[in-house]
Amino acid sequence: MRSAFIDKLIKRMDRLEPGEVQGIVRELVREKKFQEKVFEALQEGVILLDTEGKISYVNRAACTFFGLEQDQVLGQRLAQGVRGLDWNELLKPGTVVSRDLEVFYPENRYLNFYITSIDDDSPLGFVMLIRDVTETRKRTEEQLESERLNAFTLLAAGVAHELGNPLNSLTIHLQLLERRLKKMGAKGESLREHLDVATGEIRRLDFIIGQFLAAIRPTKPQLQRVQLRELLEECARFLQPEIEQAKVKLKLDLRADLPSMPLDPGQMKQAVYNLIRNACQAMPEGGTLTINGTFTDFEVRLNFEDTGKGISSEQMNKLFQPFATTRTTGTGLGLLIVRRIVREHGGEIDIESREGLGTRVSLWLPLVEKQVRLLEAGKGENDVTA
Repeated sequence: MRSAFIDKLIKRMDRLEPGEVQGIVRELVREKKFQEKVFEALQEGVILLDTEGKISYVNRAACTFFGLEQDQVLGQRLAQGVRGLDWNELLKPGTVVSRDLEVFYPENRYLNFYITSIDDDSPLGFVMLIRDVTETRKRTEEQLESERLNAFTLLAAGVAHELGNPLNSLTIHLQLLERRLKKMGAKGESLREHLDVATGEIRRLDFIIGQFLAAIRPTKPQLQRVQLRELLEECARFLQPEIEQAKVKLKLDLRADLPSMPLDPGQMKQAVYNLIRNACQAMPEGGTLTINGTFTDFEVRLNFEDTGKGISSEQMNKLFQPFATTRTTGTGLGLLIVRRIVREHGGEIDIESREGLGTRVSLWLPLVEKQVRLLEAGKGENDVTA
């Protein structure tokens, strides 16, 4: 890409002394190296193209974003990687194209780029600037999730208030009916089945309301030192009848030296119960559920891996949304409750699944409570925060 300065230099070349030409060339080389160093220092990607859309320069950040080698891409057409750009339209002065782009190699990133022409008296080529917006997009998604959860909280509170009193009233009246049926003796036996069905449905409604409140009620964990291996074994014993009824074989592959850690045992048991029940329901014909635990100096990782039917990509995108469930009788609140509990303990949850092969749910839990303290003014670089 020639600049106006170079065009003027060429016109005056016959008037310059050889020493002057050498000085100008050295200055141009230094300027070019300086500009390249500036581009290389940028965290944003920079790609320069000629008028045919071929790459003439690419900086280190752009290579990192796309997993490229600088020497290998020079001279290649950008259209091979970014389709749908109208190069003739871009040559018109003032035309700018801005788009979001998702890349999967070498890392899954969300990028935003804009491309415009470099104009002087005539088009010289194009410049493309690329920004990594992965973190921004993540924060936006977290904000949207928080807003959905707040709306869900209001809904759950309203449902609990509106349904709680009628359910209590119905329970009382059913109890009165049961007493009358007992007094009727054999004559009332024909109605008992209907009474049992009504009582069961009211209990189910009460359970759903309880799930609503458990999923969104802000409850601070009451932390105490808990031996994680003992907690998991206790959960397995408690659910053993359900596990056997589902024809599931449970394997506890836990390290003997799995450490004790700060947990709310009641909340953590609730999370483990939900994960074990979900795994059993994912294996209607029976199967194997393996629970294994490993740890580092900083955190414990628990894996719940089943051999069930797996989760489709469409269902994976909705796993933590209320009422998103693969079962006709499910509320879709189980995983929402698990994630809330894990995050309130300072941890995180991750799910991997392949249809027909099974699902693995991983929990990361910190070994110590996270603490922060302010550094005093004048402290040196060797000071550390707890």
